[in-house]
Amino acid sequence: MSNSTHFHPDYFLLMGIPGLEDSHLLISIPFSIMYFLSLLGNSIMVLVISTHESLHQPMYIFLMMLALTDVFLSSTTVPKTLSIFWFGSHEISFTGCLTQVFFIHFNFATESGILLAMAYGRYYAICHPLTYSSSITGSFIRKVAIMVLIRSLCTITPFVFLLKRLPFQKSIAIGHTYCEHMSVARMATANIMVNVVYGMVIASSLSGVDMILIVVSYTIIVSAVLRLPSSEARYKAFNTCVSHICVITLFYIPAFFSFIAHRVGHKYISLQFHIIFANLYVLVPPMMNPIIYGVRTKEIRQRAMPMLGRLVTGGFQNS
Repeated sequence: MSNSTHFHPDYFLLMGIPGLEDSHLLISIPFSIMYFLSLLGNSIMVLVISTHESLHQPMYIFLMMLALTDVFLSSTTVPKTLSIFWFGSHEISFTGCLTQVFFIHFNFATESGILLAMAYGRYYAICHPLTYSSSITGSFIRKVAIMVLIRSLCTITPFVFLLKRLPFQKSIAIGHTYCEHMSVARMATANIMVNVVYGMVIASSLSGVDMILIVVSYTIIVSAVLRLPSSEARYKAFNTCVSHICVITLFYIPAFFSFIAHRVGHKYISLQFHIIFANLYVLVPPMMNPIIYGVRTKEIRQRAMPMLGRLVTGGFQNS
């Protein structure tokens, strides 16, 4: 390899969705609507929980953490994607690209840890109700939050250094709407086996283990609920878990599909479908999570509807 290839370019060119350039403006319409709904729903969730002392309970604090993470996850990618679609702003600096890689994966790892903590909270509430309030305390939640953030930082930071060590050509055009670890690594002019292996190890040991522990916790929960003598008690217990199960499904299934597509699916899945799906992955769960919890959680719904009504009324009055 010649020495001329051993450097980092000043910028990358994010090309959007190759082959669908003429449809970028049309595609941006549903993307921008979903992003707006995501920001609106999660912001209301945070405001409702933070401003009502009656909701300063473990389950709702976890929901607020999830909402904040969703805002960061979608905001890491969507603004740049829309700038490509609307203004043809394809350039992203090398440092900006690595920053985007870090925060995409950092927010994903953080959300996975929060979902695991929420599953543990549901397990404790149903299987050990007498000691729930004394075990799942504010101090416990703070410790969990710190541990989740430290875990995400320690496991995701190496992605940046693994990319930074790679040589790239002088001009790099990435067929994507944002910088993802493997989409950037594939542009390098050197062997990326270390990147591939580390990505697989992290996916399996972090999110994979989280998902397994969540499945185990809900297996125990279901077993405990089925032993309850009252059908009303069983219904109430199941009802408290349905929202969380829906959110988990929305989060993990698209994430693992995207992970597999990056490594082996590019041979069988069209690039256009992969990129659109990768964008939906950072848009749909953040948009749906507040809707799911807002609809199914009475305490949040009762407080969110007046706030949403005031926002709509104020908007009409201003117009």
